[in-house]
Amino acid sequence: MITSTSVRRAALIAALLSVPGLHAAEVAGVKVDDKIRVGSSDLVLNGAGLRSKVFIKVYVGALYVGQKATSPAAIVDSTQPRRMVMRMMRDLDADSLNSALDDGLKSNHTPAELAEMKPQADALAAIMKAIGKAREGDTITIDFSVDGVAVGLNGETRGKVAGPGFSKALLKVWLGEKPVDASLKKALLGS
Repeated sequence: MITSTSVRRAALIAALLSVPGLHAAEVAGVKVDDKIRVGSSDLVLNGAGLRSKVFIKVYVGALYVGQKATSPAAIVDSTQPRRMVMRMMRDLDADSLNSALDDGLKSNHTPAELAEMKPQADALAAIMKAIGKAREGDTITIDFSVDGVAVGLNGETRGKVAGPGFSKALLKVWLGEKPVDASLKKALLGS
């Protein structure tokens, strides 16, 4: 029997589900959380999009920040924790993943800057190679802090790279003047 209480309850549930921001976003069939917790920090979704290469879906990327921003500089220069989440849409070997990150660093930094960050870039390469093959459905996270970066796979920390400047440098892979994917950059900035 349908009562006025059940009709009101259904209407309330429908109204709550239609309010933006109360449920996760979806990109290429992958649900993306609006909020996450990293350590003791609550982060909000700044933006999410698809990284593709020559019509191949590589990963869904989601960028989480302490406070939303549409300016790359505001995110790169922030002292608050930030997290890049990459949900793999296909299998990808460690060399391909590391090569893409390395190319992103090279595209957004001078040779002198690259030489200065070589120890950190080498440490990141070692972490990525230790991860091995990332499989479709795996989630790789990169946490950015004033101390450096931490890389995780499926919720397990796989390694850390110290260096405050390296956080900024690595964020430029996605948010720099020459990002790995211009449409992904726009999506991560909430555009």
